[in-house]
Amino acid sequence: MRVDDECKPILPDELTRLMTDRAAFVWETGMYVKAAKPDYDKQKLEQFVADVRNSDRVSNFVKAKNTDELLEHYLFAIGNQLTNLGILWVGKREHRARLLYAPSIQFLKYDNQEQKVFKQVWDDYSLNPKELIQAVWDAIPDWREGIEVEDGLYRRTILNYDETVIRELLANALVHRPYTIRGDIFINLYIDRLEIHNPGLFPLGVTPENILHQSVQRNPHLAKVFYDLKLMEKEGSGYDRMYETLLSQGKPIPVPTEGNDRVAIKVAKRIANKQVIQFMETVHKEFQLNQKELISLGLIAQHTALTSTEFANTLGLNFDEKIQDWLGNLIKLKLIKTKGRTKGMTYFIEPSVLKKHDFKGKTSLRNIEPHRLKHLIWEDLHVYKESSIGNIHERIGLEIPRRAIRYQIDLMLKTGEIQRAGDRKTRRYFIDN
Repeated sequence: MRVDDECKPILPDELTRLMTDRAAFVWETGMYVKAAKPDYDKQKLEQFVADVRNSDRVSNFVKAKNTDELLEHYLFAIGNQLTNLGILWVGKREHRARLLYAPSIQFLKYDNQEQKVFKQVWDDYSLNPKELIQAVWDAIPDWREGIEVEDGLYRRTILNYDETVIRELLANALVHRPYTIRGDIFINLYIDRLEIHNPGLFPLGVTPENILHQSVQRNPHLAKVFYDLKLMEKEGSGYDRMYETLLSQGKPIPVPTEGNDRVAIKVAKRIANKQVIQFMETVHKEFQLNQKELISLGLIAQHTALTSTEFANTLGLNFDEKIQDWLGNLIKLKLIKTKGRTKGMTYFIEPSVLKKHDFKGKTSLRNIEPHRLKHLIWEDLHVYKESSIGNIHERIGLEIPRRAIRYQIDLMLKTGEIQRAGDRKTRRYFIDN
């Protein structure tokens, strides 16, 4: 199977997923329910036509088509019959309810003991995908809750869950789910996080690690409708937008996971670093950074410093050219600095930039200078005597990359400042007095 720029063999455990996805490719234009073209919902069809003609993503050539031609253009109808996609979007409720399988959504709210305290369900099949997203946003008052943060002389509210993130998560759930299997979309709201569970697995070739970059369309015609009506970003860029929004608000990035029969996306409620919010805003105004540069700067600012390995793993990148592509002009603009080389290279915010923009982030040892790290190791061994590298790392600071500690220890061994005994798991370091 061809995935992106590579051809890969299908492994036995991937065969079931391939069979599921294969059926999904023909679902949109299939006609599982007999519904003639006149059997549309008049109000939904009028709204769809108006949305198409008001969208700046649709060409004038398409806007000039009459209603029947628009239905055929978006594959809502073939001949005189509505397709599954047409029924899903402009069909009547009784036809949508007979589809295999029209989406339904459950919202569940939990207390601090993770006991269910509220439930709301959209499962009567009266709404099309666009109306479902709007209904979920309108019906849940928790989306309007937030926390006040300082903004210069004023204060502003950062929502616990930004509208952009909620709508993008729902759009992704509706567009990328396999419509050939049964299962509700679950929105689980906990005290500290939001989880959206979608039935089915990732499309073959997409994993939690490469979800930011890999784009495999499961329902391409439905995705086209979502994009044209501005309900989602272009294919493959929705997660970029979520990363940008969350990092600009000082929050952790979303965490995707894949279970046996469903995919879950977890979004944290907390603000990891309030100082990042104003810092990102002022830097962006001054330098007009692009989306990738904003994401990269937000990650580094939130963590104080990141090694190239940590940076690549967080964003699911390969080394070399892909890392440089995401960093863009950050180094040239002197917003970030580097030290070290290859996989041990560390990226950190340029100190003069932190001072200029009054960034009061947490003090951290991640970016400690080599000579200071060397002295810390020597002092630790002087006090605690014979120790393993794990014990040294734990005592002087787990935020310091282990690779940096190992490098300094190797240098100190070569110069004779410290000695070692044992091998591998039993290896200990000490100062020979």
